[in-house]
Amino acid sequence: MKTQPWYDDGLCFECKLCGNCCSGIPGHVWITDEEIESIAGHLEIEETDFRKHYVVNVRGKGTSLVERQNSDCVFFNSNYGCVIYDHRPLQCRTWPFWKGIVETQKTWVDTATTCPGIGQGNKFSAEDITVLIK
Repeated sequence: MKTQPWYDDGLCFECKLCGNCCSGIPGHVWITDEEIESIAGHLEIEETDFRKHYVVNVRGKGTSLVERQNSDCVFFNSNYGCVIYDHRPLQCRTWPFWKGIVETQKTWVDTATTCPGIGQGNKFSAEDITVLIK
């Protein structure tokens, strides 16, 4: 018998464009070749130039967007938020429905202390969340 997730009744989230998930903490924003092509097109630059300035290959792990020295995503602007919001990578589009965040109610509540969109807006069903996690 399969046990139901703690969030079986769903979870609410609405991005408030605060940028807390885009700034301040070192990490990687994994990006696919298709996403690179899409973002480069949106920015109206050649894909090779985009890769040269905005992408880093992380040995043995994949391709990530570059971070600034302060650990902010290269596409985060403190005045405007994400400058590629409508074209952001899947990793960004699925925030905060990541396995480590929805694993327990405690990790969800802890994340809500820095993410004002958690508990706000549309309710995502447990089924939708399961798809987003994958």
